[in-house]
Amino acid sequence: MKVKTGIGLDSHQFVEGESDRVLVLGGLVFDDAPALSGNSDADVILHAVTDAISGVTGHIVIGAVADAMCKEGIADSKEYLKVALAGLADWKISHLSVAIECLRPKIDPKVPALRASLARLLEIEDSDVCITATTGEGLNDCGRGLGIHASAVLTAVLD
Repeated sequence: MKVKTGIGLDSHQFVEGESDRVLVLGGLVFDDAPALSGNSDADVILHAVTDAISGVTGHIVIGAVADAMCKEGIADSKEYLKVALAGLADWKISHLSVAIECLRPKIDPKVPALRASLARLLEIEDSDVCITATTGEGLNDCGRGLGIHASAVLTAVLD
């Protein structure tokens, strides 16, 4: 058996002022914090997970590929994730761990829904997804409420 691990990171700041955008995290809409700024839906969790998959496959999606998709009007980060997943071929995801740093929204109450969403998108069991969250004691802009940072570590196996 061969094992690979990928790491992904992403950060976005909140939209300033009035906006039609909604906050999307892990493929879910949240209504208790402003939207994140970006040329896509700015889903920091899915961007970090997509990058972690790229760390396994070597096929980079977040960047030029996602930017080109945005120019075509594709702003849903689930679509970028699908592109990354297609590159896994015979690899099977065995575990995903996501760490989120933000002051808002409160993540802990949403962990079960986030785990279920990520598991569904990755076609793995909820028990194979771990999500932790911190404010980082307010030491950076995300911990002070100006945005959200997500880190993802994904393990994949090849039998």
